[in-house]
Amino acid sequence: MLDCTLARQRRFVKLPLGLASIARNGYAQAMKPIAIIEHPLARRVRRLTCRGLAVVIPCVCLLGLPGLPAVLAEELRAGCARIDVTPPQPVTLAGYESRKELSRGVHDPICARAAAFEQGGHRLVLVSVDTCGFYNGTAASFRNAILEASGLNPAELFLCAIHTHSAPALALNSERGHANNVEYTKMLQGKLVEAVRSALDRLAPVQIAFGSGSCPVGANRREVVKDNDGKAQIVLGRNPMLPIDREVQVLKLVRPGQSQVAGVLFAYATHSTSLGPRNYLVSGDVHGLAEQFLENYLDADVAAPGFAGASGNIDPWFRVTPDFKTNNGWVPAPVLLGTFLGEEVARVLEATKGFETNTAIKTSLKVVDLRAKGRNGGEPPANPTLPFTITVGRIGDIAFVGLGGEVFNEIGKAIKSASPFQHTFILTHCNGAAGYVPTGPSYPEGGYEVQTSPFAAGADEVLSGEATRMLKELQ
Repeated sequence: MLDCTLARQRRFVKLPLGLASIARNGYAQAMKPIAIIEHPLARRVRRLTCRGLAVVIPCVCLLGLPGLPAVLAEELRAGCARIDVTPPQPVTLAGYESRKELSRGVHDPICARAAAFEQGGHRLVLVSVDTCGFYNGTAASFRNAILEASGLNPAELFLCAIHTHSAPALALNSERGHANNVEYTKMLQGKLVEAVRSALDRLAPVQIAFGSGSCPVGANRREVVKDNDGKAQIVLGRNPMLPIDREVQVLKLVRPGQSQVAGVLFAYATHSTSLGPRNYLVSGDVHGLAEQFLENYLDADVAAPGFAGASGNIDPWFRVTPDFKTNNGWVPAPVLLGTFLGEEVARVLEATKGFETNTAIKTSLKVVDLRAKGRNGGEPPANPTLPFTITVGRIGDIAFVGLGGEVFNEIGKAIKSASPFQHTFILTHCNGAAGYVPTGPSYPEGGYEVQTSPFAAGADEVLSGEATRMLKELQ
């Protein structure tokens, strides 16, 4: 029965948050009081009860009555963690098939970073790993280990790579990689589990705010040149005349009553390939160096996970340089570009206001079938369709779209434009490594991305349409 005194003094009722919450937080935690706005019928029941008339109406049933206001959201909590994942021994580096030798040193440490959010028993965990991508089946292996250890639902985990081409190639067995890389991959899996656990252990009340900046570090790489016969063709280079997505998306985290930054997430659309196949030093490249800059600039205890936006056709302005050139005062391209990006994130942080709390969390994951492309100039594909993983989530009016491959920047911009949410992060290399998804008009033009993509023309429209539908279902 309703307690007259409790209802009058605090307007609280004890409501179980559901079996999932009980499993995660324990029964006592799940039965914590939750504030509600009193419904007129509840007010009448309270009055009758105060007059001595026993009226037995379960509170949970009251919540389902038409016109009853929703339960006020519990406060949003968040926790961030960072862990070093630099290889302790030489490894083969990912990203270029022509590079066969083992690494020769470490220029800058690489890390895994996690940001965990929780509200009302729902969680959303964003993991940024300084690696090229989760190739050779590592996405499923890593995700399964993290999910088992953390109790997360599959849709609550966004496991993303920053796509640096100067990190160890991942391999689960010796048939796919060097023995040192197999050992490293097993070590990395354990580190990822540890990073997510640590972020979840640090959950505490948080306020969040979205900020947006712009940065010219990236450039469209589909350069048009003429072959020996004078015929135009697309090569990987620099084409400033074609569109890119310059937006720097920033999520600022602060603790209630405090002014200093407790954590920051950022996303920017570019390959992290300022270093090329002749580089043999481990590095986070553009995104990794931007993360390191922010953590040094803000505070040693702050984690700054970075994410690669829709950048299948975007490279850094200075691309595939052979080494960290420093002679005669020259600033190495990766350091220059990474610092430029990091400083723009820091500028946005300082200008960002308007914090939100008590925001709802929802997530969804779907594997869509995209039509496969024929091989060798028209030969039918082995399979008519191929899977592509899409993960979406929301924290209030801030949405996240995780795409399990490399998509052209136009696809990311189309999703952001069609999103029903005020702000939408695009995160690629997320929960999969399906390959390139070019835009339809790029297929007749050709080029590396079209040649190596496993998907047929039209996959971009299916992908953006499905992502938009999933976002709308989160409302």
